[in-house]
Amino acid sequence: MTILLIILGIIVLLAFIVIGIYNRLVALRQTTNQAWSDIEVQLKQRQDLVPQLVSTVKGYAKHEKGTFKEVVEARAAAMGATSVKGQAQAEGMLSAALGKLFALAEAYPDLKANTNFLQLQDQLADVENKIAAARRFYNNAVQEYNTGREQFPAVILAGSFGFREREFFEAPEGREALQTAPEINFD
Repeated sequence: MTILLIILGIIVLLAFIVIGIYNRLVALRQTTNQAWSDIEVQLKQRQDLVPQLVSTVKGYAKHEKGTFKEVVEARAAAMGATSVKGQAQAEGMLSAALGKLFALAEAYPDLKANTNFLQLQDQLADVENKIAAARRFYNNAVQEYNTGREQFPAVILAGSFGFREREFFEAPEGREALQTAPEINFD
């Protein structure tokens, strides 16, 4: 009878350990999901600003159709991305296209002085800062989640309970490009 109680106690203890591991992984996954949702909200705000910005610039630079088309296509790609990696690449393209749009604004002094354009530019800069913060939070949540699912004894249970590794939201250029110092040439 004592052996039976010991075995039963061990089984109950193991059940509590498994439940604790499962609940911790669920909590980490939910934190990661919430962090991704925060990124999506900020990206949506940026994507909503793009048409307003394009229409404001169009009034001043009617012959710059290629730049406008590139911005619109990049926005559409960003809105249609379905994976973390795809979203990062699409947002990189959108950032590059917006950079060209702002560079175009440099050629039009009236546009640079336009109140609506300046407000949109400020709003976009604010959203970009929020996106950067949301990306940091998301990547931290992914790091905690991936670490939690790879630690022993969770690693034994994670796969069987459907806890898959999550991707980091990386710069579209990749980590290698970020670790290479920019080349400066004064020739």
